[in-house]
Amino acid sequence: MSEFISVAESSSLPEGHGRTVRVKELELALYHCDGRFYALDNECPHVGGPLGAGHLQDGQVFCPLHGWAFDVKTGACVSRANRPVKTYPTRVVDGQVQVFI
Repeated sequence: MSEFISVAESSSLPEGHGRTVRVKELELALYHCDGRFYALDNECPHVGGPLGAGHLQDGQVFCPLHGWAFDVKTGACVSRANRPVKTYPTRVVDGQVQVFI
């Protein structure tokens, strides 16, 4: 059954930063970009680098292992168009960032 699940306090993730969060059996990269929160699969499809530990610049997350770039909003891979990552809807309720799983 799909539902929104709280993963972090919105105030704990500054604008322009990200982190890895665990939601049920999934590990996701959560980013705060342009005043909104975005969640995407944490594993880079190249060699499995942790996208939650990546660098966010101009709306793109760069994998910390080999620099592949992903659009934080859509999951599209800028480096290889055929290798996107899945994204998940988010919302903020009562100061809690929630991800729809």
